[in-house]
Amino acid sequence: MVRRSDSGEAGIGVPLPGAGRRSPPTERVVQVLDHLVARPGLRFGLSELARELGLSKPTCLGILTALTDAGYLIRDPADKSYGLGPALIVAGRAAQRGFASGPVAHRHLAALSSEFGVMCTASAVVGDRIAILDVVGGAGAAAAARVGEVYPFAPPVGLMYVLWDTDERIERWLRREPTLPVSVDRAHLRRVIEECRRTGYLVESLTRGGRRLYALMAGVVSHDLAPDLREMLAELVSSPGERVLLPADLDTDRTHPVNLIAAPAFDPDGHQSLVLALHLEREVDRAEVERCGSALLRAAEAVTVDLGGRRP
Repeated sequence: MVRRSDSGEAGIGVPLPGAGRRSPPTERVVQVLDHLVARPGLRFGLSELARELGLSKPTCLGILTALTDAGYLIRDPADKSYGLGPALIVAGRAAQRGFASGPVAHRHLAALSSEFGVMCTASAVVGDRIAILDVVGGAGAAAAARVGEVYPFAPPVGLMYVLWDTDERIERWLRREPTLPVSVDRAHLRRVIEECRRTGYLVESLTRGGRRLYALMAGVVSHDLAPDLREMLAELVSSPGERVLLPADLDTDRTHPVNLIAAPAFDPDGHQSLVLALHLEREVDRAEVERCGSALLRAAEAVTVDLGGRRP
């Protein structure tokens, strides 16, 4: 729990003396959030939380249910544990805008969006899901991406979030329970990894049906899908890496349907921390792909510097 500072300001969970009438029910909600925020990446069951916070199980369950329904927490349907949810990203981003610095990647995304006239996003793995952290520009169908939107981080979704990291992290992702039952072409996947690491960015092409499918999967985890539905959707989804357009796939004398181009930013340990993406959503030629990729790489490198990070 954050304590009151010398300046008289208070953090989450500490009411200022004389600031107003106390609300014990509200304080219990803040107590739950404080407990989880202080332990990022961990999940807790109902009994464990109630015991550690000194709450009755019915009271604790009511708080957890309300926070989960609002998106501030997520509940794992397999082990019934609770962790921080994507709505906190939205709240955190709104709070960041009150400071002069603003979100780290925002100004770089704004410059890219203005230069190419497309939507740009910053996203990352938060807990066990992929979360959209910032969105700049975009119109029409592309504008459907929203800050706080989440996707499953399990094959076949999420390759770009481990692609430029260590091989061990790629294998760890591949071992996760698949969102949909798809096969993995290891030889092709290795070629994709090597080529994207060489160029520094990924070029992805999706069919219209594929884009609609991923939009429908926003907020869904594999446990939420009935077995028959998972099998049916799997027929519409390709294996990890099959949607990637490699340099050898790009002819110089014709255009290609490109959904997005993505590149990573790195943290101080040399691990991926963000993925920046240009959502082209149109037919482009090889020269345009290379121009967009080069600009995106410069932006990603600038964000890495702003984060105090380094390339591995």
